[in-house]
Amino acid sequence: MSSSDGGVKQGFAAGTSIAAALILLVVGVVSILQGISAIATDELFVVGAEYIFELNTTAWGWIHLIVGILVVITAFALMSGATWARFAAIVLACLSIIANFLWLPYYPMWSILIIALDIVVIWAVSTWDPDR
Repeated sequence: MSSSDGGVKQGFAAGTSIAAALILLVVGVVSILQGISAIATDELFVVGAEYIFELNTTAWGWIHLIVGILVVITAFALMSGATWARFAAIVLACLSIIANFLWLPYYPMWSILIIALDIVVIWAVSTWDPDR
């Protein structure tokens, strides 16, 4: 790989890393709103088939609310350039993937979308090298 190829990839990853912070922020805010909705009333969600990992929607609401708050804090730290935020963003995106995988029975299309966005966030944050 030539040095210009590495520069193009790093430039793309750096731009995507900023976008990843913004995507992380949006995912966090939406998770907070989703959590509040689930905590406020169970009637807002369509409950499907029974699964082994079933929790009531209030419990899922608290999970999404807590993960959402942590994701928003990390997104702001990532935008400000905090070193710890890169690691935290990857860990929280992984937790978000797990939470949304378990949320699949309730809202499958939404869960798949958030999982895909979390994968983009993980890729962008893990491949960006700020020293280049």
